[in-house]
Amino acid sequence: MPKPDSTLLDPARYPFITNVDVRFGDIDVNKHVNNVSLAGFIEEGRVRFHRESGFHGAVKGLGAMVASIATEFVGQAYYPGSLTIHAGALALGRTSYQLDLLIEQDGRAVVFARSVMVTMIDGKPCPLPDAFRESAKAWMVRP
Repeated sequence: MPKPDSTLLDPARYPFITNVDVRFGDIDVNKHVNNVSLAGFIEEGRVRFHRESGFHGAVKGLGAMVASIATEFVGQAYYPGSLTIHAGALALGRTSYQLDLLIEQDGRAVVFARSVMVTMIDGKPCPLPDAFRESAKAWMVRP
């Protein structure tokens, strides 16, 4: 994925927000938060979004997996401090949906990530549950 469109780096577009603390163990020898730790924060943001948006409850009895993830490191994050994670659904498909996530520190964009989540049953894609389709309307990235 090329550098994201600047409109995707606007936190006001995202309906979900959460904060996480940077740990000392997240930094590299240059005293920046390392990319592996940032990938972990992407995962944490995705999980928190799924809990808050009702996705976890809607897929009860089904599986869900990340089919694709594209990550753009657009800035540096530092210790000590916290990260603000913004997230929202961008598009709903038949068996999958796209989730965009922006991580900031002190108002500066650090990471943009786009994930494609697929619902599964018996190892095969299955339709997104109607309950999630309905609740997702409130969790879409704003135009």
